[in-house]
Amino acid sequence: MNSGIQTIMLDDDGQIPNNQGLPVIIYKAVFKEQPDEIEAAFNRHEWTGSWTGGVYDYHHYHSNTHEVLGVKAGQATVLIGGDQGERLEISQGDVILLPAGTGHKKIESSPDFEVVGAYPGGTRPNMKKKDPSDRVQALAEINNVPVPHMDPVYGEEGPMLVEWGK
Repeated sequence: MNSGIQTIMLDDDGQIPNNQGLPVIIYKAVFKEQPDEIEAAFNRHEWTGSWTGGVYDYHHYHSNTHEVLGVKAGQATVLIGGDQGERLEISQGDVILLPAGTGHKKIESSPDFEVVGAYPGGTRPNMKKKDPSDRVQALAEINNVPVPHMDPVYGEEGPMLVEWGK
């Protein structure tokens, strides 16, 4: 397995639920030499509904689906897990796999920063922010999101299948 794999477990911070069962997985430089292959790899492994763009500069999460982000160009600092979460420095070729409920926001980026995002089975993500009135329903939804059958980078093998217990 690629030694450039990191995992981070995030706690519920009271505003952002994060995911209490599944870690965030970071694949460092996995597409560094071929950033144009990111979207095709995601789609080939059934992570579809893909889009290209940036990362919002406010905390948000998706309670109904997991999300994968591959850095196509540039670099950025993103904060995952809420205000007390983890700062990640990401750059071209890196991939971040965010389990349902994981808060994320961009802190700063280079002018050319661009990511490709996708979802297992092309699920349309909902948009949740720090809203206590959403919490109970969001937690129930997060716990019901199934683990995908394929790792977005490696397909039928890969760290997601190990770390997420598939």
